[in-house]
Amino acid sequence: MAQHTTISPAEAADRLAIRELVDAYARCADRRDAKGQMALFTEDTRFLVFMDYDSPEPTQQVRGRASLAPVFDTLNAYAVTMHFNGQSTVVLDGDQASGESYCLAHHLSVAEGGQRTVMIASIRYLDEFVKQDGQWLFAERRLMVNWVETRPSTP
Repeated sequence: MAQHTTISPAEAADRLAIRELVDAYARCADRRDAKGQMALFTEDTRFLVFMDYDSPEPTQQVRGRASLAPVFDTLNAYAVTMHFNGQSTVVLDGDQASGESYCLAHHLSVAEGGQRTVMIASIRYLDEFVKQDGQWLFAERRLMVNWVETRPSTP
């Protein structure tokens, strides 16, 4: 666990900017703002999804900001989503940083006839960040699914 007795204003600003980046990703996802979400990544980004937590191989791997659109488009299958970001850690190294953050993602589906189903995913993100032109961006994002629960939902 990191212990800070003194933190510089620059470090505090970087840590806040990175947390805002993580939160913006969730906000864009829930608002179906794929363009806004894509803008949070570097041009040459890597995005990896691990649906099987124990597998060393990603289920899906995407390279490049422009290639993210179909990944984010999959959320359009749901009536509504809500991502709750939890604890996060960040290790700063100049204009680069690494981090880990937790998220509970709720996905509501409504079938024909009105039957509602909610899928809750426990996600851990492993991130590499880079500061470009004064703005923090995702250089790499690894989406690690810890577990998924699907159940009926009442209106």
